[in-house]
Amino acid sequence: MPQLKLTYFDFHGGRGEPARLALALGGVAFEDHRFSYPEFADVRKATPFGQVPVLEVDGVQLTQCDAILRYAGKLAGLYPQDPLQALYCDEVSFVVEEAGIKMGPTFRMTGDEQKAARLALVNGSMPVYLRWLEQRLLAQGGEYFADGRLTIADLKVFVDIRNLNAGRLDHVPTDLVAQVAPALNAHNQRVAALPAVQAYYAKFAQ
Repeated sequence: MPQLKLTYFDFHGGRGEPARLALALGGVAFEDHRFSYPEFADVRKATPFGQVPVLEVDGVQLTQCDAILRYAGKLAGLYPQDPLQALYCDEVSFVVEEAGIKMGPTFRMTGDEQKAARLALVNGSMPVYLRWLEQRLLAQGGEYFADGRLTIADLKVFVDIRNLNAGRLDHVPTDLVAQVAPALNAHNQRVAALPAVQAYYAKFAQ
């Protein structure tokens, strides 16, 4: 097994969390390097594009969150071997990532500018991608997004919906998911109830 070091912000969410979850759930040993927001200015100097997460594999630094997540999923047994199921898995992951990219610029805004930008997303693209995810989930049987089992697609959606429901995003209603795609909340609760997921978060609650 390679020596792994995953570097990302010290909070439960964002682009690095699905890969951390995948490795933890798969029992894959890795160094979970977390840092605070004030430390980011220094951390980013040592990354290829000034971005995180980054994953070191036997000392070689790799970037791009979805590439890292797919690799973590393969190591953890959470990525489909069947090409079509892998496509379903990737499709869901990329849709969530694209939604995050649209939200990204609003983090650099404040006040009325941020409010207007986020309300535009709430009334525009956010319901579209949430309803699409719900439809894809239901088309796959309603429990998981691909392969009839837990995959990295479920973890990617889980982290995203958990964040939306937690109220961490100003001007984004905490009941948005419940209003437009309630099946995603049922999925979120299903993943949260998994013993391995509960054990992962319990570790940080101590």
